[in-house]
Amino acid sequence: MNINIYYGGRGLMDDPTLLVINKMQEVLEELHVRVERFNLYELKNQITTLPQTLKNADGIILATTVEWYGIGGYMQQFLDACWLYGDKEKIEKIYMCPVVMSTTYGEREGKLHLNTAWEILGGLCCSDICGYITDTTQLEMNQEYINIIEKKAENMYRTINQKMACLPTSNQAVKIIASNTKQIALTPQESEQLSQYASDDSYVQRQKEDIQELTSMFKGMMGDAGEEGDYAAAFKRAFKPQPGVKADYKLFIGNKKEPLVLNVNVSELTCSYDNSLSADVEVHIEKATIDEILSGRMTFQRAFMAGEMKMKGEFKILRTLDQIFVFN
Repeated sequence: MNINIYYGGRGLMDDPTLLVINKMQEVLEELHVRVERFNLYELKNQITTLPQTLKNADGIILATTVEWYGIGGYMQQFLDACWLYGDKEKIEKIYMCPVVMSTTYGEREGKLHLNTAWEILGGLCCSDICGYITDTTQLEMNQEYINIIEKKAENMYRTINQKMACLPTSNQAVKIIASNTKQIALTPQESEQLSQYASDDSYVQRQKEDIQELTSMFKGMMGDAGEEGDYAAAFKRAFKPQPGVKADYKLFIGNKKEPLVLNVNVSELTCSYDNSLSADVEVHIEKATIDEILSGRMTFQRAFMAGEMKMKGEFKILRTLDQIFVFN
């Protein structure tokens, strides 16, 4: 028989949970049970891989200490990993004994939390151990308490050895409903590989950097295309034809590779992005300045006079920009 102990406390010397699981391990080993312990605080970077250790287990002990509120982060991480990466078919055959000792308040709530979580995972529950201990000497020196712990360990051994049946619970119905939610279908082997990758910090960091690089690249590509479309659309909306005005304007905006070319033929306006086309006036302007002009807070002539825009060509033709494009 194989029993795994998963300890979710902080490993403090005066932790009463450690005394309980030490005594339980001693009793189980006397019964020729192979016991393996996993201290989650020492394996915090490998918690996502720990569901793999359930493969050869006939039973497990989930032990944690309530120091202020709840079962603690390490134990919750382990339960999350069991839900995400654990082999549910294997978990259905594993008995779990919760051990929750409190130094403040809430040991019964913690025990209920573990029982509920394990039943939702599909597992079987054994008789529990929970208690309120403020001083570990109370536990060490009280033989009646020691006898209770020993009896609980023996009962767990009998339950697993005889494969005692458990009545169905509503928590198992929750598992059926939750498992119907849309998720990626993975085999146990694929889940195991995924959990290994998730626990590899260097792999995760490398993936994050790759995703960030791709995101920046696509955001830049989409952003450029969106802005180019917005500029052309803005000039088309603001176009006010003037009699006899025919001119070609080439606007180099910020760091964009292609300039915006405005071809004005009296009442017709054509917008394009093509550096090969010639123009009567070439304008070099920063994005912030063109945004000010498009919002109506600035004109092309004021931007030129203030030195925020450079131009090449006839100034008289440049002045017509403010006449044929009226931004509000």
